[in-house]
Amino acid sequence: MIKLFRTAAVAAVTALALAACGGGASNPSNVSPTGEIKPREISWLLSRPADGAVINIMKKLADDYAKDHPGFSLNLITTPDRPSYIQKLETLAAANKLPELFDTDATPFAQQLAKQGKMVDAEKLLKDLGVYDNYRPSALDYQRFDDGSLNMIPFQFELEFIWYNKALLQKAGVSVPKSLDDLPAMCTALRKAGITPIAIDGQDQWPLERYVAYQPFREAGPDFIQKLKKGEAKFSDPAGQKSVQWMEALGKAKCFQDGFSSQGYSDAQNQFTSGQAAMYNIGTWELPSLATDKLNPAVRDNTDFFTLPTTQGSVTAANEYVSPSGIGMAVNTKTYDPLVSDFLKFALVKYPSEYAATGALSPTTNVETAVPANATPLYKKALEKANDLGNEQAMPWDTQLDPTTNGRLQQELVLLVQGNITPEQFTSTMDNAVAQNAPKFFK
Repeated sequence: MIKLFRTAAVAAVTALALAACGGGASNPSNVSPTGEIKPREISWLLSRPADGAVINIMKKLADDYAKDHPGFSLNLITTPDRPSYIQKLETLAAANKLPELFDTDATPFAQQLAKQGKMVDAEKLLKDLGVYDNYRPSALDYQRFDDGSLNMIPFQFELEFIWYNKALLQKAGVSVPKSLDDLPAMCTALRKAGITPIAIDGQDQWPLERYVAYQPFREAGPDFIQKLKKGEAKFSDPAGQKSVQWMEALGKAKCFQDGFSSQGYSDAQNQFTSGQAAMYNIGTWELPSLATDKLNPAVRDNTDFFTLPTTQGSVTAANEYVSPSGIGMAVNTKTYDPLVSDFLKFALVKYPSEYAATGALSPTTNVETAVPANATPLYKKALEKANDLGNEQAMPWDTQLDPTTNGRLQQELVLLVQGNITPEQFTSTMDNAVAQNAPKFFK
């Protein structure tokens, strides 16, 4: 199934390159189209939870807009499953049939779309709408391509922490790690105490991929992945080897739950919230489950979090870690007209306050997040971390690597952690994968 997906992705990229020759895109810099606003249905291709705050709020705003613009409607084409969504996005892009709005990370594929003029310049758009300065710089930076250009609009802002159970750590006689290098020994101690060290969603693959990014981010900063994805750095380099060896050590120490590769998101969440696992690496989107009275009382009073540990000689600071603004929304230049422009202005001005009211961190700083009445003190503590972020971000590697290399990395990581391959085999396989695939995306 994975092989078929990668083949489809490559085929879509090839078709996209051919489609580029035919043009069909409007001017990405023309953010203020003139003419009459003619209400019609517009569509948004999404990869978000169908019952999540972003979709619910945008539905409401679309209904409000339609009251003054009869005939307008927003058609939400939802595919929450990310691999299926990416395949749909690439297929529609290759056929030049993308809808008015579509979700995408700042991936190499998305950058190709932007270079072909198929995405409106989001920075100019937000400035034209008068809302650009309201956005958190880090929320916008997460959406930028390598050249600094901005073609996606963020609707979220999250911080990723390692949540832990104080009672379980105490039972095993361990404390919060001061360094990433402390984790393997910590896992060994937890296992000896009969405790699962870390709950992880192995099915979706991106959670494990977070871990491989951590050591290089501390060792060499964000530049490592920028170079690696282009073939200008290798897994055989010191920063890469530190990560590979660390991932093997995590596996040998049995840091993740038994059978983790076949367990999903809810499995991992349940392991932590039921008190079976000592740690859980997840973002502030899980605050309603981890920092309110919904959490099992037996676990609630023992729950806390720590940010990504540093290492000796870290080039990045303790307040610099993964702080994503989620998948962004791009605007199709081909269908961008006065109606789309007017609706976006209406929605983007009103969205932040509506989103903050749900208890979530807004991608803007002009609103204050409402702390739920049933929140524990941990909720506010987590939110306040947004005020103390450094300048560097640990970018998720699945948004940086070309799709074929990324798919191979996700497979090889599981094999490495499970002990099915050696660090040397992993290194050789991945360096070859980058060498073969990077040139097709980074010319």
